[in-house]
Amino acid sequence: MGPIDLFFHLIGFAAPAVAVAMLVALGARVIMPARAATRPWWLQSAINSIVGVTVLAAGLWHFGVDGRMATYAALVLAVASCQWVSARGWRG
Repeated sequence: MGPIDLFFHLIGFAAPAVAVAMLVALGARVIMPARAATRPWWLQSAINSIVGVTVLAAGLWHFGVDGRMATYAALVLAVASCQWVSARGWRG
């Protein structure tokens, strides 16, 4: 596998985590606008993306393959939990 192929494989691997992270960070501005505005949306997206890619990597390690539904369910739960903690959701 060449470097270009590796690059596209890594982008394809991280794409679900980045998409979920951005949607959750932007959606939090609509759902809980007073608390979600503590950090810029791009910073929340970056933090959520790091958590998401970590969960996807853990799922790849655990199952040995990419794309299991359990991994994607864990991705959604982890990113939503990260956003809730980042927005201090327990104070509401």
